[in-house]
Amino acid sequence: MSIKQLTAAAALVSVLLVSSPLQARNNSAVIDSTVVAHLGSPLLSQLPAFNPVPSLAQSVVPDAASVLAGNSAAVEPTAVADATAADAQDTAATTSADITDLRKSLIAMAMKLRDTRYVRGGRDPSTGFDCSGFVRYVFAHAVGMQLPRNSASQFLAGLKVNRADMQPGDLVFFRTHGKRRISHVGIYISNGRFIHSPASGKSVEISNLHESYWAKRFAGAKRPEAMAQVIDKG
Repeated sequence: MSIKQLTAAAALVSVLLVSSPLQARNNSAVIDSTVVAHLGSPLLSQLPAFNPVPSLAQSVVPDAASVLAGNSAAVEPTAVADATAADAQDTAATTSADITDLRKSLIAMAMKLRDTRYVRGGRDPSTGFDCSGFVRYVFAHAVGMQLPRNSASQFLAGLKVNRADMQPGDLVFFRTHGKRRISHVGIYISNGRFIHSPASGKSVEISNLHESYWAKRFAGAKRPEAMAQVIDKG
């Protein structure tokens, strides 16, 4: 656009501005058309066209979970999986250690009571034990579990354990007075060994399930229900 054209346009605007307000309003369309006519074509042709699509396409809208968590970056799924697996391993290790400690406590208490004399109906080391009294005392004082008072009731209250699956602290039962009635109980240690208070004239001792006397009278193994519940939770 030439200098003459710019000067003419400026003069026209000045004249219209100093006119009365009514004339200014009436001539507003003239100003717009005149200015656009003189200025629009050459100037607008030099401006780049504005297109909002590329900018909108590049913008990132955070997901709702990230916003609520106050974190603009989503957590990697692999990291979440690794953390979950690690927590599961820690929990399993802790639970396994707790169960092992429970069994160790039972065996340790039973071993401390070795050589305590047998007394029929005995429930305390100061006076002596019978078989069920010995087992009941060990569970109560080692791990705080209350068992029934006699071997037959302890057998009924326990959960059956296959011989190949016996663990330290499980109970082993025998029929020493006929084939029908449970009449004796001991605490399994390992490798076929168990600790018990056997009979009058004897004391708490360790015997083996493979001995002919006990092998013939073995009635099965049970896991006290309270212990089974602890293991199931693990």
